[in-house]
Amino acid sequence: MTDSKPTLADWQAAAAKEVKGKDLIWATPEGIDVKPLYTAEDVAGIDPGLPGFAPFTRGVRASMYAGRPWTIRQYAGFSTAEESNAFYHRNLKAGQKGLSVAFDLATHRGYDSDHPRVTGDVGKAGVAIDSVEDMKILFDGIPLDQMSVSMTMNGAVIPILAFFIVAGEEQGVPQAQLDGTIQNDILKEFMVRNTYIYPPEPSMRIISDIFAYTSANMPKFNSISISGYHMQEAGATQVQELAFTIADGMEYVKYGVASGLDIDKFAGRLSFFFAIGMNFFMEIAKLRAARVLWHRVMTKLGAKDERSKMLRTHCQTSGVSLTEQDPYNNVMRTTIEAMAAMLGGTQSLHTNALDEAIALPTDFSARIARNTQIVIQEETGMTKVVDPLGGSYYVEALTQELVDRAWEIIERVDAEGGMAKAVAAGWPKAMIEEAAAAKAARIDRKEEIIVGVNKYRLADEEPIDILEVDNHAVREAQIARINRVKAARDEAAAQAALDALRKGAAAKENLLALAVEAARKRATLGEISAAMEDVFGRYGTSPTPVKGVYGGAYGDDARWAQLVDGVAAVGRRKGRRPRMLVAKMGQDGHDRGANLVSSAFGDLGFEVVAGPLFQTPQEAADLAIKSDVDVVGASSLAAGHKTLIPELIGLLRQAGRSDIKVVAGGVIPAQDYQFLRDAGVQGIFGPGTNLVDAAGEVLRLLGHNIPPEGIEEAAE
Repeated sequence: MTDSKPTLADWQAAAAKEVKGKDLIWATPEGIDVKPLYTAEDVAGIDPGLPGFAPFTRGVRASMYAGRPWTIRQYAGFSTAEESNAFYHRNLKAGQKGLSVAFDLATHRGYDSDHPRVTGDVGKAGVAIDSVEDMKILFDGIPLDQMSVSMTMNGAVIPILAFFIVAGEEQGVPQAQLDGTIQNDILKEFMVRNTYIYPPEPSMRIISDIFAYTSANMPKFNSISISGYHMQEAGATQVQELAFTIADGMEYVKYGVASGLDIDKFAGRLSFFFAIGMNFFMEIAKLRAARVLWHRVMTKLGAKDERSKMLRTHCQTSGVSLTEQDPYNNVMRTTIEAMAAMLGGTQSLHTNALDEAIALPTDFSARIARNTQIVIQEETGMTKVVDPLGGSYYVEALTQELVDRAWEIIERVDAEGGMAKAVAAGWPKAMIEEAAAAKAARIDRKEEIIVGVNKYRLADEEPIDILEVDNHAVREAQIARINRVKAARDEAAAQAALDALRKGAAAKENLLALAVEAARKRATLGEISAAMEDVFGRYGTSPTPVKGVYGGAYGDDARWAQLVDGVAAVGRRKGRRPRMLVAKMGQDGHDRGANLVSSAFGDLGFEVVAGPLFQTPQEAADLAIKSDVDVVGASSLAAGHKTLIPELIGLLRQAGRSDIKVVAGGVIPAQDYQFLRDAGVQGIFGPGTNLVDAAGEVLRLLGHNIPPEGIEEAAE
């Protein structure tokens, strides 16, 4: 008897016998067929090289974490500069190594806290910054010549960076010593996040001006962080996130070169920012593929310096993967995602807190999130080996698959004139929204399992303690400080600096240089933004929900068919289809939830009025009345629901239209439900709500009674 080496055919026969004919191929949302077994044949011809050497597949540094771990850089900011500063000091004392600043939505959109459009937004989803004085308080006691600071800012990037520079100067730190990163990624904003201010062309000019200024004055500072994070959060597949992020980077480099900059003088200061979701190996392969693609792109664009071709990235664990239901599961999710970021070779990392599906993190949850990284670094031995998954048949094959699929999209973008033109044409946004709708449908149909949400659901949910910001108190404090700053400044000098900024915007002078001078004269963020808006205008768009994706996923599903019949019955009774306004009030531009609602309800037969972004309650009420809707679905993701939705209901009542039903959906803590019901909200749909169930509830509000158990029976 002789021993023989088993063949692949032997394994296939054994596996087929074990699973009794079940197909083990996994078709991912990216369209990749993942096999249950990978062998040397799958990586024939693939050479990932060595860490620290081109094309940097295995990492940008030869020693990677064996030499120095990634930077723990927790993204945080809330309420006032004083509150955020105290939070930063606590985190730094507890082991955090870098700062990452979250600004409130009023700041993102270029409004001072006293502007009437931002009454529900001040201090809620980040820290309010109106002037240099706020920025100085934010970094009080934090030496800016020793601390690396990352700032997530895109729309109001000019005044925020100007304030940072002046705050450093007045702390005694020259610009050349400032270390950190500004996000400054406006193409992504037009595609998914929507915290833009100006039209695309002047927005791209702003990026070039920042490249030029920082190249000349701030050699340690990263002038842009090209972000795929918000794409994945908006529903993009990992292939889409990868392709569009690299294509965005290509576009920014082209604009920098076109403005007269030497590619190798600024490209080495560009950095990236990726989301890390729950598809563990896909995320690892994505970061490896990103480095390969960026090296290829920068070589094609003419870079000579290898540092210009080296993709360095920050990562953040997914917010979308967090659940309101059974929230302690989020600790495990974040741990898994943190490990994927580490194994993929990130340079810095933020780990989300367990309560961030419903609110800003408390000190308790923030400590767990931060310590997740510290435990991985200090206790596991994971940092001792460089790229430990290098050579894995699966990981190497998956990396190459992502490179090839993303490159197809990048080539399409390039052939059609670049990412700015693609964004203007709208097809990347549409592609992402179709992917988001398909994912939502898979979750609702339990084809994709979310533990504690659509499977293993707890019978009773215990509320957890959450952080709540007193929006009214924060706004009053900010307005008082604005008034003090204006009273103390040399008004003529401030206005002269703002006039110079206006003239410079028209004359194509460097906007950041002019804004720094205005900041020194104590011009506010709103004033600096408005001076540029006088020349550039303010950009606005209305959502265009995708059609057919959600409904197509249900096909002949009896549950779906029952709801379609219900919508038709309401339509027959009314003499027209039931009409719903999906309203986005306040300055929150995250429109994934609103677009999913519009898509699902539209596919069911509702006539959907997709309201424009950034409405005030008055504007939403006026549109609801003008459109003669039956129901308003108010989408809230940024904690403005206790201010904006009650105001909307009051305005409808004042106009004699209390017959218009108001429902609310999004990131709304269960503790706030009774407050909203008392204000007149007739349906509340929190994170993880099944949209088909939500449609049944809305139909009942409109007088068509479909018992919940009837829907469940139809689903069976």
